[in-house]
Amino acid sequence: MISPKYLSRSLFIHTLLLFAALCSLNAQAQTRDPLPSWNDNHARARIIAFVDAVTEQGGKDYVPPAERIAVFDNDGTLWSEQPIYFQAQFIIDRVKALAPRHPEWKTTQPFKGILEGDMKSVVASGEKGLLELVMATHSGSTTDEFRQIVLDWLATARHPKYKRPYNELIYQPMLELLAYLRANGFKTYIVSGGGVEFMRAWVEKAYGIPPEQVIGSTIKTKYELRNGKPVIVRIPQLDFNDDKAGKPVAINQYIGRRPIAAFGNSDGDFQMLEWVTSGNGPRLGMIVHHDDGEREYAYDRKSFIGKLARGLDEAPQRGWSLISMKQDWKQIYPQDK
Repeated sequence: MISPKYLSRSLFIHTLLLFAALCSLNAQAQTRDPLPSWNDNHARARIIAFVDAVTEQGGKDYVPPAERIAVFDNDGTLWSEQPIYFQAQFIIDRVKALAPRHPEWKTTQPFKGILEGDMKSVVASGEKGLLELVMATHSGSTTDEFRQIVLDWLATARHPKYKRPYNELIYQPMLELLAYLRANGFKTYIVSGGGVEFMRAWVEKAYGIPPEQVIGSTIKTKYELRNGKPVIVRIPQLDFNDDKAGKPVAINQYIGRRPIAAFGNSDGDFQMLEWVTSGNGPRLGMIVHHDDGEREYAYDRKSFIGKLARGLDEAPQRGWSLISMKQDWKQIYPQDK
């Protein structure tokens, strides 16, 4: 028979061992690098210093969890955007898929240009032509049908350079940043000029951002019954263009609080960064700079897609930090090694 004294001693030893193991795990969790794909440069240091400051209870820069809101552009900030915006490629592919139902497109610009591969004619059609393309390819379906159309396209379309699905071309360092912010009580939103329903179809799986935290450009919708079933139908009228000055307007309308951190990559994000960082208290504004032509693309001032000129010029005086893809990121995409 085992004595009570032996049992007591054994229990004490096991308790000590368990406590030591828990302490070890806690120490590992605390020392684990939250941003492993980031080089130990200024951008990474500033992110960590900002998060430490706003989460330190009792500190002068402490921000309550309810006010810890960070907003992110999508194209060029969370995923690639070259050689053309990925949603633009979706539009091109949709025009080709729908062309058999629209014989008139063979002689009507900008549809004719897409069908003939004459992108100069498409660009020459300007904003009016682009709007025609969006309305023709994004309306008529229900919201559920459109979501499936987007998912089907993502399952088959491939990027011309990388030969990968477009939704695999998301930035690994930004995925880590999103997770790091959320682990520290932040709520993360997308605020993009891209179509909101186009993004909502896939961003939750890609970034962990739910549909209700996705803000983007919208076309009008209406409620109706189809075969006795209530549906939301997308109609060919622009509702809101969530770009440039539209971004802070949309943030105010849909979030109702001024975020404390904003991340973009182009002059289309300038007003969002300007508005977010002009608030009281600690603020963080950062711009992803595409300066790595080997692993991704190198572009800024002269680019038609993702032009960054004013942001480059004014970032220092406004206290915004540039995130150099070349210098700050160890890898670009999750599949990279």
